[in-house]
Amino acid sequence: MNIFRHRPFGLLAPALLLAVAGCSPADDSDTVAVPTPDAKTAPLCRDLDKVLPRKVDGQTRADPEPRSAYTAGWGSPAIILRCGIVRPPEMIDPDVAQGKDPDTIGGGVNGVEWLMEKRDDGTWRFTTANRRAYVQVTLPEKLSGADDSAQVLMDLAPAVKKAIPKGIASMRG
Repeated sequence: MNIFRHRPFGLLAPALLLAVAGCSPADDSDTVAVPTPDAKTAPLCRDLDKVLPRKVDGQTRADPEPRSAYTAGWGSPAIILRCGIVRPPEMIDPDVAQGKDPDTIGGGVNGVEWLMEKRDDGTWRFTTANRRAYVQVTLPEKLSGADDSAQVLMDLAPAVKKAIPKGIASMRG
């Protein structure tokens, strides 16, 4: 499926083409900070953990330490998913909302909207928008092409849609 043919997807193509060249690993260690979701968000994240795919972008699931229903990983270096994070400040930044921040852009992939952030180290981080829990995905450096990044989000979209309903997440996460 060509995700770039559909309208919110048009924003994704330029972001991914500019974004992923020269990215560095999301985390060089096997340890990831585990989010502490609130009581409304935690069950959603546990449901997401149950329906996450075994493979993402051809990489087999290999969860980081410490093991948690709120984190997942695929490959090495890992594609890292964290569920139940606190709302990123970029989501309320007026420059981002008005499209004035060149390092942050919004877009959608297969029915899931994402805030896409270019980080200072050159990597990209994707956070769900308009869902009842914030899900964040950080890509390693080896995913250096738009096709790889788009494939990660396409692979994760069905699980996110199934487990995390549309709506407004709490500010806390």
